[in-house]
Amino acid sequence: MTDKTTVDEATRFWNEHYRTKRPSGRVNPVLAELAGSLPPGVALDLGCGGGADALWLAARGWQVTAADISATAVRALRERAEAEHAPITAVQVDLAVDFPSGTFDLISAHYLHTPFDLPRAEVLRTAANALRPGGRLVVVDHGSAAPWSWNQDPDAHFATPAEVAAELDLDPREWSVERADQPRRRATGPGGQTATVTDHVLVVRRGPEARG
Repeated sequence: MTDKTTVDEATRFWNEHYRTKRPSGRVNPVLAELAGSLPPGVALDLGCGGGADALWLAARGWQVTAADISATAVRALRERAEAEHAPITAVQVDLAVDFPSGTFDLISAHYLHTPFDLPRAEVLRTAANALRPGGRLVVVDHGSAAPWSWNQDPDAHFATPAEVAAELDLDPREWSVERADQPRRRATGPGGQTATVTDHVLVVRRGPEARG
């Protein structure tokens, strides 16, 4: 169980991160690739940060719940969504202790990494169970450290999509893996610098006859 001190430290860390780091404003390319051809529905963006993914989805007709531990990020996204009349509900949630309510056609968990304790596998299992029949959970993790990343630990282990799927341990009779790969791309950081990075992509789909 995460104690209050850890929650407060994590909140302060991410508030400061989003106070000092200017969001790119660009949708994550894997999300654009995967969701671009899907009919709009109800989406959940876990760890929404600057909100570019939530805004991109909303602009394409999705009803979006966007969740982040940072009150700074959530407040900025609420203001942007209101100004753009975007169908986004932005909520401050520490996923170590709580999870947004509702069921969803698409749940995006992009770069859900933190230097603080987070029961990630449990969070992602909860997300899988919050999918509607036929819904997809999109997990995109860092497969390498960009020069602008907060995590510059040279010994950091980047879990492969297969390792993440094994941690989730979902019943294959109800969930299937649609994609598990490690694409490389040219990325641009918040200061305009560029680097080649690796993404670890896992897409899980809930079966059409899933139990409610």
